Amino acid sequence: MSTAVMETPRESKKDAVINVRLPTKLRDLIDSAAAVVGKTRTDFILESARKHAVDVLLDQRLFSLETSQYEEFLKALDAPVQPNARLKQLLASKAPWQK
Repeated sequence: MSTAVMETPRESKKDAVINVRLPTKLRDLIDSAAAVVGKTRTDFILESARKHAVDVLLDQRLFSLETSQYEEFLKALDAPVQPNARLKQLLASKAPWQK
């Protein structure tokens, strides 16, 4: 994972702006939670968003399996792919960045 993902808001250069409109009740909820942990609203929102972003990215890249599941997974990866219509269509199409 890149270090940019792991930086906290205080460690990184603050050169971007995000404006958010939200209901007053949600703002008050965020303010209450921020106060409980001794953070400003901005620091609380940034830390929460960063943590969630890391979790989302890890969910896409990291998973754990039991030993037997892992062995089955490796077998599936090592098995030759059986050609089918969808695979042929995929391989015949241009990559998204080539369109």
